[in-house]
Amino acid sequence: MPLHIKAERGDVAERVIVSGDPARVKQLAGYLENARLVNENRGYYTYTGEYKGVPVTVATHGIGGPSAAIVFDELRMLGAELMVRMGTCGAMVPELNVGDVVIPTGASYQVGGTIWWYAPGDCTCAVPDYEVLSKLVEEASKQGLKFLVGPVISSDYFYVDLEEFAKKWTSRGMVAVEMECATLFTLGRVRGFKTGALLVVSDATLVKKEWELATAAELKEAVERASKAVFEAIIKVEV
Repeated sequence: MPLHIKAERGDVAERVIVSGDPARVKQLAGYLENARLVNENRGYYTYTGEYKGVPVTVATHGIGGPSAAIVFDELRMLGAELMVRMGTCGAMVPELNVGDVVIPTGASYQVGGTIWWYAPGDCTCAVPDYEVLSKLVEEASKQGLKFLVGPVISSDYFYVDLEEFAKKWTSRGMVAVEMECATLFTLGRVRGFKTGALLVVSDATLVKKEWELATAAELKEAVERASKAVFEAIIKVEV
Protein backbone atom coordinates (compact mmCIF):
# COMPACT_ATOMS: atom_id res chain seq x y z
CA MET A 1 0.00 0.00 0.00
CA PRO A 2 1.12 3.63 -0.49
CA LEU A 3 3.56 5.06 2.06
CA HIS A 4 2.69 8.74 1.62
CA ILE A 5 -0.99 8.90 0.70
CA LYS A 6 -2.52 7.19 3.72
CA ALA A 7 -5.70 6.00 2.04
CA GLU A 8 -7.31 2.72 1.03
CA ARG A 9 -8.60 1.47 -2.31
CA GLY A 10 -12.07 2.92 -2.64
CA ASP A 11 -10.97 6.24 -1.13
CA VAL A 12 -9.65 7.44 -4.51
CA ALA A 13 -11.85 7.74 -7.60
CA GLU A 14 -10.88 6.49 -11.06
CA ARG A 15 -10.88 10.11 -12.26
CA VAL A 16 -8.35 12.36 -10.55
CA ILE A 17 -7.39 16.02 -10.89
CA VAL A 18 -3.89 16.70 -9.58
CA SER A 19 -2.33 20.04 -8.71
CA GLY A 20 0.87 21.20 -7.06
CA ASP A 21 -0.50 23.82 -4.69
CA PRO A 22 -2.48 22.60 -1.64
CA ALA A 23 -4.45 25.87 -1.69
CA ARG A 24 -5.55 25.18 -5.25
CA VAL A 25 -6.53 21.62 -4.35
CA LYS A 26 -8.69 22.93 -1.52
CA GLN A 27 -10.29 25.35 -3.99
CA LEU A 28 -10.98 22.50 -6.42
CA ALA A 29 -12.42 20.36 -3.62
CA GLY A 30 -14.92 23.14 -3.03
CA TYR A 31 -16.48 22.39 -6.43
CA LEU A 32 -17.19 18.77 -5.45
CA GLU A 33 -20.36 17.49 -3.84
CA ASN A 34 -19.95 15.46 -0.64
CA ALA A 35 -16.19 16.09 -0.61
CA ARG A 36 -14.26 14.29 2.10
CA LEU A 37 -10.60 14.53 3.01
CA VAL A 38 -9.00 11.11 2.49
CA ASN A 39 -5.37 12.11 3.09
CA GLU A 40 -3.40 14.98 4.60
CA ASN A 41 -0.19 13.10 5.38
CA ARG A 42 2.96 14.89 4.18
CA GLY A 43 0.78 17.79 2.99
CA TYR A 44 -0.49 15.71 0.06
CA TYR A 45 -4.07 16.85 0.62
CA THR A 46 -6.45 14.54 -1.21
CA TYR A 47 -10.23 14.90 -1.41
CA THR A 48 -12.82 12.65 -2.99
CA GLY A 49 -16.37 13.64 -3.84
CA GLU A 50 -18.67 13.88 -6.84
CA TYR A 51 -19.03 16.21 -9.77
CA LYS A 52 -22.45 15.97 -11.39
CA GLY A 53 -22.81 12.57 -9.77
CA VAL A 54 -19.48 11.21 -11.04
CA PRO A 55 -16.83 10.28 -8.43
CA VAL A 56 -13.77 12.54 -8.72
CA THR A 57 -10.66 12.91 -6.57
CA VAL A 58 -8.52 16.06 -6.35
CA ALA A 59 -4.99 15.60 -5.03
CA THR A 60 -1.86 17.59 -4.24
CA HIS A 61 1.35 16.50 -5.98
CA GLY A 62 3.81 19.12 -4.71
CA ILE A 63 6.57 20.77 -6.72
CA GLY A 64 8.73 19.02 -9.31
CA GLY A 65 9.06 15.57 -10.83
CA PRO A 66 10.22 13.53 -7.82
CA SER A 67 7.38 14.69 -5.56
CA ALA A 68 4.81 14.40 -8.32
CA ALA A 69 5.95 10.91 -9.36
CA ILE A 70 5.39 9.61 -5.82
CA VAL A 71 1.82 10.91 -5.86
CA PHE A 72 1.05 9.69 -9.38
CA ASP A 73 2.34 6.20 -8.57
CA GLU A 74 0.43 6.03 -5.29
CA LEU A 75 -2.82 7.31 -6.81
CA ARG A 76 -2.44 4.62 -9.46
CA MET A 77 -1.96 2.00 -6.70
CA LEU A 78 -5.24 3.24 -5.20
CA GLY A 79 -7.18 2.76 -8.43
CA ALA A 80 -6.77 5.96 -10.49
CA GLU A 81 -7.33 5.38 -14.22
CA LEU A 82 -7.15 9.00 -15.36
CA MET A 83 -5.11 11.93 -14.04
CA VAL A 84 -5.34 15.49 -15.32
CA ARG A 85 -2.91 18.11 -14.06
CA MET A 86 -4.67 21.39 -13.28
CA GLY A 87 -1.69 23.60 -12.59
CA THR A 88 0.12 26.77 -13.51
CA CYS A 89 2.84 27.65 -15.98
CA GLY A 90 5.07 30.47 -17.16
CA ALA A 91 4.33 32.04 -20.54
CA MET A 92 7.09 31.86 -23.15
CA VAL A 93 5.30 33.46 -26.11
CA PRO A 94 3.91 37.01 -26.30
CA GLU A 95 0.31 35.99 -27.03
CA LEU A 96 -0.01 34.56 -23.51
CA ASN A 97 -0.80 36.71 -20.49
CA VAL A 98 -1.35 35.96 -16.81
CA GLY A 99 -4.73 34.20 -16.43
CA ASP A 100 -4.68 32.66 -19.90
CA VAL A 101 -4.64 28.88 -20.36
CA VAL A 102 -2.23 26.44 -21.99
CA ILE A 103 -3.30 22.90 -22.95
CA PRO A 104 -0.11 20.87 -23.53
CA THR A 105 0.19 18.58 -26.54
CA GLY A 106 3.39 17.19 -25.05
CA ALA A 107 6.24 18.04 -22.69
CA SER A 108 9.95 18.30 -23.40
CA TYR A 109 12.43 17.60 -20.61
CA GLN A 110 16.13 17.25 -19.91
CA VAL A 111 17.10 13.57 -20.19
CA GLY A 112 17.88 12.16 -16.76
CA GLY A 113 16.37 12.75 -13.34
CA THR A 114 13.04 11.24 -12.34
CA ILE A 115 11.92 10.19 -15.82
CA TRP A 116 15.21 8.35 -16.40
CA TRP A 117 14.34 5.95 -13.58
CA TYR A 118 11.08 5.00 -15.31
CA ALA A 119 12.53 4.75 -18.82
CA PRO A 120 16.33 4.38 -18.45
CA GLY A 121 18.56 4.87 -21.45
CA ASP A 122 15.90 6.32 -23.73
CA CYS A 123 14.12 9.57 -24.47
CA THR A 124 10.44 8.85 -23.86
CA CYS A 125 7.64 10.48 -25.85
CA ALA A 126 5.97 12.48 -23.06
CA VAL A 127 2.52 13.13 -24.50
CA PRO A 128 -1.01 13.09 -23.04
CA ASP A 129 -3.82 10.75 -24.00
CA TYR A 130 -5.47 12.03 -27.19
CA GLU A 131 -9.03 11.60 -25.92
CA VAL A 132 -8.20 13.59 -22.78
CA LEU A 133 -6.47 16.29 -24.80
CA SER A 134 -9.38 16.64 -27.20
CA LYS A 135 -11.95 16.82 -24.39
CA LEU A 136 -9.93 19.53 -22.62
CA VAL A 137 -9.77 21.58 -25.82
CA GLU A 138 -13.48 21.07 -26.43
CA GLU A 139 -14.48 22.15 -22.92
CA ALA A 140 -12.07 25.10 -22.86
CA SER A 141 -13.78 26.34 -26.02
CA LYS A 142 -17.22 25.88 -24.48
CA GLN A 143 -16.19 27.84 -21.38
CA GLY A 144 -14.90 30.71 -23.52
CA LEU A 145 -11.37 30.47 -22.13
CA LYS A 146 -8.49 32.22 -23.86
CA PHE A 147 -6.18 29.29 -24.46
CA LEU A 148 -3.26 28.08 -26.52
CA VAL A 149 -2.64 24.45 -27.49
CA GLY A 150 1.02 23.49 -27.83
CA PRO A 151 4.10 21.83 -26.33
CA VAL A 152 5.62 22.87 -23.00
CA ILE A 153 8.98 22.34 -21.34
CA SER A 154 8.97 20.61 -17.94
CA SER A 155 11.91 22.06 -16.06
CA ASP A 156 13.53 20.94 -12.80
CA TYR A 157 15.15 24.36 -12.49
CA PHE A 158 12.95 27.18 -11.13
CA TYR A 159 15.36 30.12 -10.81
CA VAL A 160 16.71 29.93 -14.33
CA ASP A 161 18.77 32.32 -16.43
CA LEU A 162 15.67 33.76 -18.05
CA GLU A 163 17.11 35.02 -21.33
CA GLU A 164 19.11 31.91 -22.21
CA PHE A 165 16.35 29.54 -21.09
CA ALA A 166 13.68 31.32 -23.14
CA LYS A 167 15.92 31.52 -26.20
CA LYS A 168 16.74 27.81 -26.09
CA TRP A 169 13.22 26.46 -25.62
CA THR A 170 11.21 28.90 -27.72
CA SER A 171 13.57 28.10 -30.61
CA ARG A 172 12.31 24.52 -30.22
CA GLY A 173 8.65 25.56 -30.31
CA MET A 174 7.79 25.49 -26.60
CA VAL A 175 5.00 27.87 -25.58
CA ALA A 176 5.24 27.62 -21.77
CA VAL A 177 7.32 26.23 -18.93
CA GLU A 178 6.19 24.21 -15.92
CA MET A 179 7.62 21.38 -13.80
CA GLU A 180 5.50 18.20 -13.79
CA CYS A 181 3.75 17.42 -17.09
CA ALA A 182 6.57 15.34 -18.59
CA THR A 183 6.61 13.17 -15.48
CA LEU A 184 2.84 12.74 -15.53
CA PHE A 185 2.67 11.92 -19.24
CA THR A 186 5.56 9.44 -19.01
CA LEU A 187 4.16 7.65 -15.96
CA GLY A 188 0.80 7.42 -17.68
CA ARG A 189 2.43 5.54 -20.56
CA VAL A 190 4.53 3.33 -18.29
CA ARG A 191 1.83 2.57 -15.68
CA GLY A 192 -1.12 2.40 -18.07
CA PHE A 193 -3.38 5.28 -17.07
CA LYS A 194 -4.75 8.20 -19.12
CA THR A 195 -3.29 11.68 -18.68
CA GLY A 196 -3.79 15.28 -19.69
CA ALA A 197 -3.14 18.79 -18.44
CA LEU A 198 -4.64 22.25 -18.44
CA LEU A 199 -2.42 25.05 -17.11
CA VAL A 200 -3.24 28.59 -16.05
CA VAL A 201 -0.52 31.14 -16.83
CA SER A 202 0.73 32.53 -13.51
CA ASP A 203 3.95 34.09 -14.76
CA ALA A 204 4.84 36.18 -17.82
CA THR A 205 8.38 37.01 -16.70
CA LEU A 206 10.06 35.24 -19.61
CA VAL A 207 8.03 37.27 -22.11
CA LYS A 208 7.95 40.68 -20.42
CA LYS A 209 11.52 40.48 -19.07
CA GLU A 210 10.37 41.69 -15.66
CA TRP A 211 9.21 39.72 -12.62
CA GLU A 212 5.48 39.01 -12.81
CA LEU A 213 4.28 36.06 -10.74
CA ALA A 214 0.63 35.93 -9.65
CA THR A 215 -0.31 34.57 -6.23
CA ALA A 216 -2.90 31.85 -5.63
CA ALA A 217 -5.33 34.54 -4.44
CA GLU A 218 -4.79 36.60 -7.60
CA LEU A 219 -5.34 33.52 -9.77
CA LYS A 220 -8.44 32.33 -7.90
CA GLU A 221 -10.93 33.64 -10.47
CA ALA A 222 -8.90 32.35 -13.44
CA VAL A 223 -8.58 28.94 -11.78
CA GLU A 224 -12.32 28.87 -11.13
CA ARG A 225 -13.07 29.44 -14.82
CA ALA A 226 -10.46 26.96 -16.00
CA SER A 227 -11.39 24.29 -13.47
CA LYS A 228 -14.91 24.05 -14.85
CA ALA A 229 -13.45 23.01 -18.19
CA VAL A 230 -11.30 20.38 -16.45
CA PHE A 231 -14.18 18.94 -14.42
CA GLU A 232 -16.45 18.83 -17.45
CA ALA A 233 -13.74 17.12 -19.53
CA ILE A 234 -12.75 14.56 -16.92
CA ILE A 235 -16.27 13.20 -16.44
CA LYS A 236 -16.66 12.72 -20.21
CA VAL A 237 -13.51 10.63 -20.72
CA GLU A 238 -14.05 6.89 -20.64
CA VAL A 239 -12.01 4.99 -18.04
